[in-house]
Amino acid sequence: MLPLSDTPSHKPSKPELDRKNSFTTLKPYLPRTWLIFFIFFLQILLLLTARNFHTSTVLTTRQPLPESNAIGDTECPSGKVFVYDLPPFFNTELLENCHELNPWGSRCDTYSNDGFGRSATKLAGVIPESLLGAWFWTDQFASEIIYHNRMLNYRCRTLDAESATAYYIPFYAGLAVGKYLWTENYTAEDRDRHCHMMLNWVHDQPYWKKSDGWDHFITMGRITWDFRRSKEEGWGSRCIYLPGMRNITRLLIERNSWDYFDVGVPYPTGFHPTSPSDVTTWQEFVRTRTRATLFCFAGATRGLIKNDFRGLLLNQCYNSSGYCRVVDCGGSKCSNGTSLILESFLGSDFCLQPRGDSFTRRSIFDCMIAGSIPVFFWNRTAYSQYEWFLPGQPESYSVFIDKKEVLNGKSIKEVLENFKEDEVRKMREKVIEYIPRIVYAKPHEGLEGMKDAFDVAVEGVLNRIKDQEQEGFKW
Repeated sequence: MLPLSDTPSHKPSKPELDRKNSFTTLKPYLPRTWLIFFIFFLQILLLLTARNFHTSTVLTTRQPLPESNAIGDTECPSGKVFVYDLPPFFNTELLENCHELNPWGSRCDTYSNDGFGRSATKLAGVIPESLLGAWFWTDQFASEIIYHNRMLNYRCRTLDAESATAYYIPFYAGLAVGKYLWTENYTAEDRDRHCHMMLNWVHDQPYWKKSDGWDHFITMGRITWDFRRSKEEGWGSRCIYLPGMRNITRLLIERNSWDYFDVGVPYPTGFHPTSPSDVTTWQEFVRTRTRATLFCFAGATRGLIKNDFRGLLLNQCYNSSGYCRVVDCGGSKCSNGTSLILESFLGSDFCLQPRGDSFTRRSIFDCMIAGSIPVFFWNRTAYSQYEWFLPGQPESYSVFIDKKEVLNGKSIKEVLENFKEDEVRKMREKVIEYIPRIVYAKPHEGLEGMKDAFDVAVEGVLNRIKDQEQEGFKW
């Protein structure tokens, strides 16, 4: 279109004729015009070709991204995780000095095999032979090591910190404080030192400042109360109470139910499947077991505790001859790789799960992996602890008997006998369905096509962080 100032001042009487006449008047100039157009077009073509050549050269010479970074957003809809490269002082050096982690002896066997511990060879004849390689004597406090190894190979890990949704801090907080808990030879400062230094290091990272720690998370391999010392002379460290720890999401085997940033994750058990077929083989094994006893209890009394509830359960078990199986774990009877506990769970319809030294205990997960139905006496033992990992309807997989009723003489045997065979079968099936969500797979890459406890935990954290980004969420 021509500029308005060049338009004719009169309207042509025959526009079609005028256009033809205009074209005719340009004929003497056509060869020169086409030549100019051709040269201009050729310059544009050469420019585009050179540009494309440069781009393809850059792409072919770029270093290939690690496989974990090559995953698209569709495969990681919740986002990706950047793993901090903490100084070895905070993790691997603790493991290298495993003989110092406990004042009574070396813990090197305990935390061998990437945190899984020794192979559970004594279970031969108790479990299917094909699954013997998937069972270990795993320590209940090994989750920091297990999570770290899995995180380094996580399919949604990224080496590009700028693109991360969340930032993982691989600090072995439980191992760091463990050796200072049992004697009076150490000070409160000793118990807090590692955590103080870790926070100082993390706070110096540019990605911390981006959100003041709201998108950071950590695994702490002990119960939350081991990190909540309120007085200098009290138990444990005060890591959770230290400045800068407030906004970090913490994966713990037992959480404080009133602290949003505490997340309860399953205790590590001895079963670490190597493939999805390991899981399905085990599920079928426990589904078809013959269970000779109605219920069982594995544990020890707490003799120093007045009105010890565990002692009451043991008495009820002993008085229910033929209906209850007892594994008395007094002393160290259950700490040296015994198969008695697993055999007890495999042979019983129900397993009694009182609180342990705290509200939770690893036995909950040992019981459920064996296809036995847990019986709880405190809500905080499971229902307000492991919401991401257990069914939302407690009655679908467990039985609750209020501890006060038991203290007042209620018979556990009579309660459990009232369940019909079909009700027991449905509850057991729900327990078996959830086994994948409460075990930690052996391969560092996880189980293809199946989510284990690690996958559920990390995806849960990523989703929480996305929720935190919503306007008005943070306080």
